[in-house]
Amino acid sequence: MPKKKSKKSGKLSKMTEEERIAYEENKRLAEEEMKKKKEDMLTQFLKDKLTKEERATKFNMNKLNHQWRNIMRESKSKELKKDIEILSQTFERIVDRKDATIKSLAKDLQEAEEQYAMALRSHLQNVDNLIDLQKERLETLHREYDEELAIIREEFDTERAIMIEQHNVENNDIADILFAMEQNFNEKESEAKAEFHSLRDEIRNKDMEEKHGLRHTLQDKVENLWLQFKLALKNYNETTEERKTAFETLKKKDDESAKEIDTQMRRLQRISDQISQLKGKMSANAKECEERNKQIKEEREKMLAHFQELKAQMNKMREGERDKLTKLTLESNASIKELKRQREKVESIMKVAEMCRKLETEEEKVLPFYATSLTKEEVEDVEAAILEQANEPLVQIMHEYTSLENFWKRFNKVMLDKLALDKEKQGLVQENQQLRTLLKQYLDGISVNDEILSQVNPLFIVNNKTNVKLNVPVLDPRVRRPVAQTVVEAAHVVKHVIHS
Repeated sequence: MPKKKSKKSGKLSKMTEEERIAYEENKRLAEEEMKKKKEDMLTQFLKDKLTKEERATKFNMNKLNHQWRNIMRESKSKELKKDIEILSQTFERIVDRKDATIKSLAKDLQEAEEQYAMALRSHLQNVDNLIDLQKERLETLHREYDEELAIIREEFDTERAIMIEQHNVENNDIADILFAMEQNFNEKESEAKAEFHSLRDEIRNKDMEEKHGLRHTLQDKVENLWLQFKLALKNYNETTEERKTAFETLKKKDDESAKEIDTQMRRLQRISDQISQLKGKMSANAKECEERNKQIKEEREKMLAHFQELKAQMNKMREGERDKLTKLTLESNASIKELKRQREKVESIMKVAEMCRKLETEEEKVLPFYATSLTKEEVEDVEAAILEQANEPLVQIMHEYTSLENFWKRFNKVMLDKLALDKEKQGLVQENQQLRTLLKQYLDGISVNDEILSQVNPLFIVNNKTNVKLNVPVLDPRVRRPVAQTVVEAAHVVKHVIHS
């Protein structure tokens, strides 16, 4: 080693300062690179080793898990087999118990079905009887309703026929009156036309005469005036020759105007004549129309009074029919309410019957009706009396309720049983009272106190006679019988309560 150092030191001594620095730098870099390569190799080796360890660990864990699973399966299978055996035994025991329960329930169900069938038969029989009664009642009501309806229809038809006949008679009277008025009006119209034509001819003739007279007078005046005009014309022509031409033209115009005025005057005269004629005709027609209107108004008032009378009769009849309909409606509603009440009553009776059915004994279920105590002749007499036709209303009502005979039999049987039990209870209560009295006297006889010693001892028997007193009220708490208290469970009350 010293030799190497000496060699290195010799090399370094031969180098310059820069070469020596470069040499050391290269040497340091080479060492770092070698160190880095070693570290990389070491890390790669460790990574490879780690992966191998992980693989081995995973393989070993899987192997251990597999073995543990096998062990746990075996132990778990043993436990499950034991549990299955226990559960199978338990299940068989439960199945046997359930089978027994099912058999008992099936037996109870069969008995319940038999009881239900018997109750259903009796219920259906009672319902059929009630339905028959209701049908008979409805048929009677329908029959009465149809009879009343037929009577009302007959009355309505007769009144309607009477009203139609009266209406036709009045229409015929009015038609006759109108025909007579129309003939009268036509006659008056023809008379007025004849008078108008005669008056027109008279006026025309009078106008013609006046026209001829005026024409002659006018012609004379025109001729005189014409002569005077000629003279004046000569003088005028001589004096006014220039204005002649203008005068002629004005004359022509004056002639034309005169003609037009004449025609207009004639037209106005004719129009005024027509107006006067029409005014007279209008006044005559007005008088005639006033008389006709007065007659028509009187007839209209009569017809209106007759119409009001018929309307009052119709309203009165309508009010009567409305009252009948109201009465029928009220009775129908009352019958519907009564039927609903009867139905609710029947439902409550059926509920009570179902509840009582559960409390019936075997004897009551098998023989619900007691045997009659009547002889054969008495039974035949009763049947003959039932089949006889009823005359009184009360007997008819009793015949309607003959279907409830079985019900009253069962009711009477229960009442007789109740009375027998009450009588037996009274006898037992008396016997119990006597026994308690004897027990009290015996207890008094065997006890020792001042109160007992001061009285006669009941246990002493002298000459075959005892001092025991019978029918003595028991007040001693030693022999007093406790009062029985009846306790009813709430569930039983709620289960069998009847909702009204």
